[in-house]
Amino acid sequence: MCPGSFDPVTNGHLDVIGRASRLFDEVVVGVLVNQSKAGLFTVDERIAMLRESTGGYGNVRIESFQGLLVDFCRGIDAAVVVKGLRAVSDFDYELKMAQMNIGLAGVETLFMPTNPLYSYLSSSLVKEVAKWGGDVSPHVPDHVLAALRDRLAVDRAV
Repeated sequence: MCPGSFDPVTNGHLDVIGRASRLFDEVVVGVLVNQSKAGLFTVDERIAMLRESTGGYGNVRIESFQGLLVDFCRGIDAAVVVKGLRAVSDFDYELKMAQMNIGLAGVETLFMPTNPLYSYLSSSLVKEVAKWGGDVSPHVPDHVLAALRDRLAVDRAV
């Protein structure tokens, strides 16, 4: 199980998903539905971008979920959550979540160090740079770049 908001999916996300797909028979990428947070892309759009981005992997499927991650994991029989770590600050936060998840439901967490090429990369940073016209093409797949450009052009026109 690889959870996240994926708003939008980045090459860093895809690196972790791809590496997880080599370790496990099946990887479920869970797109978090957060009703209290407005994303740039709808959940359906994020799922579509992820499906296109991971189409080359025969063992990756994309689903959405809301509520507790451990409840979703139980529902799909996922015993392991895979999380990419970019920096020590990620570890501090994710360790607490991992400890809670194992305490609540016995769900293990595998921390995967992010490829150094993507250690600074986040969806928030990609959106911010793209919003101001910066080039994010090295950081997202081409179809995501096109979606970002389309969405941000509409936002600027309003």
